[in-house]
This record gives sequence, structure tokens and C-alpha cells, in this order.
Amino acid sequence: MSVTEISIILPTYNESKNIGGILEHIQNFMPKDTKSETIVVDDNSPDNTAKIAEDYFNSIKEKTSHTINVIKRKAKDGLSSAILNGIQQATGNTIIVMDSDFSHPPQIIPKLIDTLKQTRCDIVVASRYVKGGSIQGWPYKRKIMSKVATIIANKGLGVNTKDPMSGFFAFNKNILKGINFDAIGYKMLLEILVKTKGVKVQEIPYAFTDRKEGASKLAVSTIFDYCKSVWKLYKYGRRIRKEESRISVRFLSKAARFFTVGASGLVINYLSSIVFASSANVWYIHATMMGIVFSITSNFILNKYWTFEDRDFSLKRTIMQYAKFVGFSSIGAIAQLGMVYYLVDEGGFSYPVSLVLAVGAAAFSNFLLNKKWTFKEKIWE
Repeated sequence: MSVTEISIILPTYNESKNIGGILEHIQNFMPKDTKSETIVVDDNSPDNTAKIAEDYFNSIKEKTSHTINVIKRKAKDGLSSAILNGIQQATGNTIIVMDSDFSHPPQIIPKLIDTLKQTRCDIVVASRYVKGGSIQGWPYKRKIMSKVATIIANKGLGVNTKDPMSGFFAFNKNILKGINFDAIGYKMLLEILVKTKGVKVQEIPYAFTDRKEGASKLAVSTIFDYCKSVWKLYKYGRRIRKEESRISVRFLSKAARFFTVGASGLVINYLSSIVFASSANVWYIHATMMGIVFSITSNFILNKYWTFEDRDFSLKRTIMQYAKFVGFSSIGAIAQLGMVYYLVDEGGFSYPVSLVLAVGAAAFSNFLLNKKWTFKEKIWE
């Protein structure tokens, strides 16, 4: 029987309560006829996660052919870069990526391996969103954030996988040959799916269970990292699109510029809103309104000059356009205010997270309205 080499990539940060248990479970669920390894990539955890992993392996290495390698990084450089670091060190031709907090059940490992073999696909994703998959223990706001991120990946990047944000997946290592990775943020799978366009992907269901030990790594910075990653992947996709997609490229190019301008406005909007809400003791709704006003004018000027390439700044024309831009931005602002209020007061989201989600939702509607009515362009061109 041919020997299949399998490498499990296990990124860790402050997982001392979980690391011993997860390593034991991985070993127990590995097929017995395989040569396998687990690579623990630790981001300098102050709780001695790396040492616990090393001690565990030393205690069992005489009893098993499964090896455990621990990579100790000097800083907390992010989940995707840790995964990439592990892949680079892996000796297996089959790679499995998973979390170390038991949210990804090790008993799914054999099914990932079998599906990869039997279907002759390139990537197998353990999916929360195919039939039979589920999420257990997440609050409502986490589920919304996950769904929004998935929709952005599906619609904005053309990824057809139902759970492109999964952190639990297996793939053939050879599909990564010749690909350079940015490894930004928390979702390495998304970058692999975009940059290995055309590979065969299968999804299998599993029940995601929120961690019971340790602290969640989700923070506001995660949202910004995701946006940064999506923007880079969009630019990557734009570079490799073929000529027959010119109409969509023109549309997406202007949309990308509009959203880039919106990102600058988001920063102005967000920072000014936070400053007013925290230091000036202003009610968060009023602070949000002030942030909106600050960002509208800068957005108009940049969109007129760069996004829609309208260099005619004659007074009458500019005032008319500015009035329309303010009008449509106000529609978006009303939607933003309503969304912020609903997420904070009804959904239980924190104000900073609610603000980011609301500004993002308003941006797309602003783009379409201003493209059509302010700058007199067809929607799809």
C-alpha cells in the first residue's frame, strides 16, 4: 500500500488549555496507514503553549509514528501568515489546516482525507453552510458578520464556495506551486481559492462549536484586515481577467475606486465619530452624524476627479453635482444611522463594529446612485 503523507497545520496563540487535548485527538483520528505530522505554529504565546506542545510530543514519541513539530515565531504576526509558515515547512503532500481550540472537531479529519482521495478534487472545505453544517454557540452578531463576509467573498471576488471563510480545510500541496501569498488577516482559505482559480473544490458539512477554553481572537482589527485582504485579492483578480470581461472590469474598476475613496471616508467618518463620542461626550447617534458630514465633502472631490474622471470643476456644474452627491449620500446616511441604531440597541453589537458594518452597507448603494444620477453614467459599464 502506498504511503500517504499528511501534514496538519495548527496555528496557536495562548492555547495552553487546549493544545495538549487537541494534539491527542488529532493523533487518535489520523488514519493508521499514513505517515503524518502535526506542525504547531506558535506566535510567541506568553502562556507556554509551545512548550506544552513540545512536552506532549516528548511524552508520546516512542509510542507513535505521528510526529509533532513546533515552530516558535518571535511575534504575533497573524493567523494567515502562521498557516503559510506551516505550509512552507510541511513535508506532506496533503495539507490540513484547522484551529486548536476544538471549534474544528478532529473527528472530521478522516472524512476530509477520504473526500480528497475519492473525489480527486484539489481542496476539501469543512463547511458550516452546506446542508448538514451548523454553527453552535455563536451570538447573533457573529453569525451576521460571518454571513456578510461570505457574501462579499462570493459576489465581490467571484468565489463559488459556500463557506470560503472556513478555517478548516484540506488540499493537495502541489496546487500552490508558483503562487505568492499576501497572508493578510484570518482567512487563508479565501486567498487560496482566489489564487488557484479553476481548481476542483468539494465541501463537506460539519458542526462548528465555539471555543470553551481560552479567549476568542476576533477583534475590530479583524474586520479591517478582512477588508484589506479583499481589496488586494480584488486587484489580483483584475490583473488576470481576460479581455472578454471588459465591461465588468470597467464597472468593477470604478466600483473599486469608489470604495477606495469610501475607505478614506470611512477612516475620516470612523475616527471623527469615535473622537466626538468619546472625548466630547456626544451621544453616539450625533457623533455618527458629525462623522458623516466630515467624510461627504472629501468623498465627493475624490470621486469626481478620480473615480468618474470628471475634471470639469466649473462652479455651476460642481455645485449641482455636489448637491446630488450630498442628497444620495444622505440616503445612505439615513440607512447607516438606522443600521447603527438597530445593531447597537437591538442586535447587541458594540458601537465600533456596528459603525464599520453600517458604513460598508451604505457605500455600495451610494456608488450605484451616484454613478447613475450624479455623474450620468450607465450602471453597467
